[in-house]
Amino acid sequence: MYGRGFKDLIIDAHAGAYDVTVIEPSFVPGLADEREAVFNALDDPLGTPPLKDLIRPNDTVAVVVPDSTRPLPTKKIVSWLLEYLSWVGPVNFVFIVGTGSHRKCTEEELKALLGERILKEHKVVNHNAFDGSNEFLGSTRRGTRVFVDREYVAADKRILVGLVEPHFFAGFSGGPKAVAPGISGIETILSLHSYEMIDHPSSTWAVLDGNPVYEESLEACSLLPPDFCLNLTVNRMREITGVFAGETVKAHRAGCEFVRAVSVKKVFHEFDVVITTNGGWPLDQNLYQTVKGLSAAAQVVKTGGSIICASECADGIPEHGNFKRILLETPSPEGLLEAIRSRKTPEVDQWQVQVLARVLAKAQVYLYSSLPDTEVRAALMTPVHDLEATLEREARRHGEGAKVAILPEGPFTVPVMVRRG
Repeated sequence: MYGRGFKDLIIDAHAGAYDVTVIEPSFVPGLADEREAVFNALDDPLGTPPLKDLIRPNDTVAVVVPDSTRPLPTKKIVSWLLEYLSWVGPVNFVFIVGTGSHRKCTEEELKALLGERILKEHKVVNHNAFDGSNEFLGSTRRGTRVFVDREYVAADKRILVGLVEPHFFAGFSGGPKAVAPGISGIETILSLHSYEMIDHPSSTWAVLDGNPVYEESLEACSLLPPDFCLNLTVNRMREITGVFAGETVKAHRAGCEFVRAVSVKKVFHEFDVVITTNGGWPLDQNLYQTVKGLSAAAQVVKTGGSIICASECADGIPEHGNFKRILLETPSPEGLLEAIRSRKTPEVDQWQVQVLARVLAKAQVYLYSSLPDTEVRAALMTPVHDLEATLEREARRHGEGAKVAILPEGPFTVPVMVRRG
């Protein structure tokens, strides 16, 4: 998966010169009738009455949706939601795009995300974490001060729409992440993504219990609980494979268990070379997002091994946000980690640099992308333009019988090391 298509990788194993293992999610076909599945889930939710019994005609309804970095077919999902809630007038809805600390979606991105009809007939808001208008809800037990989008706070009823997929430090996406960090103020986001939170050993793929990032997100979300959560899963064709609706924790946990069964794959040894992607568009739109695919590969690459990543990065490193500036400030992974750890005041995007630096400290990273070679080198990676040749060279470098893993779907796969016996 590369950009909006696929990149072929032709392997010649030279009669056993290296051993290849493909690690990918179990394929789940799309639902036969996606609309019917969504309506059924809204009528028979987990832990709440049917959605139709929760929303009255005069209620104002805030619907939180993920931004354009998530491969969720949001446009048709929200159209079905509006069809289901047909007794609620258009002016009573506000759609809040959960950008977190990302840049706001452009007009064209909003059209692709929600459709022109929703933009014309309903209020649509790009969440802004930085403008100071987010409302204070209270503090968590860890001391995080929670600020949330005022449109969400003002609504009579609140619905979260999200994608459940593996996440490299929150365990899984979806659920409470729609609120924290999705529509939170920047102070809240920085607290959720502090060096200590990201550095915690349980802040990792497919872990919820004991994961401080997930637990803090859930507690922040619970200060003003959503009335309903609609979480979905998709396959590599972006077809809907599962619908999980109802009370936020119950719906999200059900979705997480579904994804865990599909995406978590046991491996019994580390690999000399790991080839990964970032799952194609929209996730591989820039280097910032590509950290996820690199982190997945790092779970099973040996120390001193090689990671080869194919990620288009059509949006660059990118130029927006602080990721590029922080990444280029220090010329070594160890220096980056120390600089972030010692900051008196955390900065937006430092968490992504922190995870990338851990990967770079463990393995040599080769990047196949549309980025200029100079930018790839400045980011402490080696640019490559021939995947097959890079694989051949790195396999030879690691010696006869080198172990090679391929993660065709990148961060949609969670390879987990287990001990035999």
